[in-house]
Amino acid sequence: MKHIKIAAGLAHVNYGHIAGVVQEALDAGVDYIHSDAADMHDLKNMQLMGGHQIIEGIRPLTDKMIECHFYTNTCDRLFIEKIAAAGANMLVLPAEHFIGAPLAYIINYCREFGMKVGLTIGCYTPLSFVEESIYDIDRLHIVVHGVDETDGADNWGWRKSSTDLVRRARKLIDEKNPKCELAIDGGLRHDNMEKLIECDPDVVILSSAIFKYPEGIEAGVKACRKAIDEAAEKFGLE
Repeated sequence: MKHIKIAAGLAHVNYGHIAGVVQEALDAGVDYIHSDAADMHDLKNMQLMGGHQIIEGIRPLTDKMIECHFYTNTCDRLFIEKIAAAGANMLVLPAEHFIGAPLAYIINYCREFGMKVGLTIGCYTPLSFVEESIYDIDRLHIVVHGVDETDGADNWGWRKSSTDLVRRARKLIDEKNPKCELAIDGGLRHDNMEKLIECDPDVVILSSAIFKYPEGIEAGVKACRKAIDEAAEKFGLE
């Protein structure tokens, strides 16, 4: 049975106790730490979160991969250098803002500093945005949350079109760059993931599903791990 990795997303955590909550998630068995970083452009409700200071604070806790998911419309060599120095292993950028020649420089900078690089397909961004870059990236990251079934804060549903998008992304990766990870992110919880797990992702990013789980972080990780594994077995993923 395929082991689909869990990345603990730091969008919905108590940043005043960041080391403690991350350690609890690590102890519960998450595979990656996913640090969201944003300016005031893309995420109006999560302004100025994340960045190299957060990564620097949690790096001593683990040797597992820490990925920085950067929501912004600009990125320069200095930012890449800073998160690399802080201990990030991967930079994930929005495809809609980084397409064309600037992306080539960013990929080269990430390689120079020993980091992997991923591209996010955000809400309603077409898969065609990554058709050329798919050969050279390490992660295709699909944001699946939608506009329905959401409280506008911690709990989101996922777009019904997402399953088709993730299936097409899986096919693209398998044909063009099988070493590239396929990740799904947004609105995913232990009780609503099955149809998206059927689409065969490699990584699931979970934030409120873990850190806002009513019975605590450890229980949240275990509930999500159980749901993912049961779906992987059900659909014969290998």
